[in-house]
Amino acid sequence: MTQRSRQFPNPRDLAPLLRFKRFEPRPTRRRLQRAHTIEDLRAIAQRRTPRGPFDYTDGGADSETTLARARQAFADIEWRPRVLRNVAEVNLSANVLGSQVRLPFGIAPTGFTRLMHHEGEFAGAQAAAAAGIPFCLSTMGTRSIEEVAGAAPDGDNWFQLYMWKDRERSMALVERAKAAGFRVLVLTVDVPIAGDRLRDRHNGLTIPPTLTPRTIMNAISRPAWWMNLLTTEPLRFASLDSWNGTVAELLEAMFDPTVDFDDLRWIIGQWGGPVVVKGIQTVEDAVRCVEAGAAAIQLSNHGGRQLDRAPVPFYLLPAVVREVGDDVEIYLDTGIMHGADIVASLAAGARFAFVGRAYLYGLMAGGRRGVDRTIAILADQVARTMRLLGVGSTAELGPKHLAHLADDRRA
Repeated sequence: MTQRSRQFPNPRDLAPLLRFKRFEPRPTRRRLQRAHTIEDLRAIAQRRTPRGPFDYTDGGADSETTLARARQAFADIEWRPRVLRNVAEVNLSANVLGSQVRLPFGIAPTGFTRLMHHEGEFAGAQAAAAAGIPFCLSTMGTRSIEEVAGAAPDGDNWFQLYMWKDRERSMALVERAKAAGFRVLVLTVDVPIAGDRLRDRHNGLTIPPTLTPRTIMNAISRPAWWMNLLTTEPLRFASLDSWNGTVAELLEAMFDPTVDFDDLRWIIGQWGGPVVVKGIQTVEDAVRCVEAGAAAIQLSNHGGRQLDRAPVPFYLLPAVVREVGDDVEIYLDTGIMHGADIVASLAAGARFAFVGRAYLYGLMAGGRRGVDRTIAILADQVARTMRLLGVGSTAELGPKHLAHLADDRRA
């Protein structure tokens, strides 16, 4: 056996082989640099946010079966990649209600957002504007319509409406959104009453947060969250001045369970611009929304937060596309945790996708920078998935690019 001589390495020879990572002194940036997936952001968010706000974001209704099924739906696809295609450049843009957006996803409306991080909707609206994608402000948001318009004056701002029992007050919000330059109205129709969100019940989630021995113990290891909450302006809502009680009680007191298709037609007439109907869960209702004049429909089960065991939007999508895809734009949310989920949605026929939890995980992990990181992660995953599929633009995606491993569960 040949003997090998050994010697101490010369530092000059080692230098080209080793590269030491530069230390990032800013803790938020340091945390976010380690996040490469939405799950990474979720883990950071869970460490930094008290249980009540985190569970409000993370949880669903009842047994959370709907949420689990929605995520499994994306796990159950199998790609059909095409090879020998030129994918040196990929076009991620999409045309959404007459406007060209840079990425095929936007930020969904979320309530009580400043409970997740004190920057709240400002972070989401400004990050969306910088990325060239829509941001949708919720009726239950914690910044006013005018504040969001002022924070992101060049953004593609949408307003999401819950019809209240006080119709006059609801339509006053619509008028304010129109006056503030919001481009699209999103009417959410799957909340006649609040879903039974058991995590919130167990946590006693209230607005403002209730201090109990349990919440105090949970907060001890998260002093930054409490410091930011207590040293910034008090929580306000996009649509009401204040509330003292649980989230469920607020929703029950406000939402109007009598809203019907005649009301939808009336609201479309009042707005005078494009209206998206969010919360469609059957083909029949999709058809009726088109007949009522909706410009787009959003297949959604409210992120699994309303009716447990509701239809999974991704499974419902092909049937809705066949029935009304030539008449309206079709969007999708629920269960999206990876850019590949967005690509799958587009391939199955959706024009666009919206992310809610993924955005809030980034917000909790690092405020505006965390939302920027969410968008960057998803955009990179969308581009990588498309390249590996041999697809150069979102317009090329179609059913030929994927198969379902659970075909019997499709609509």
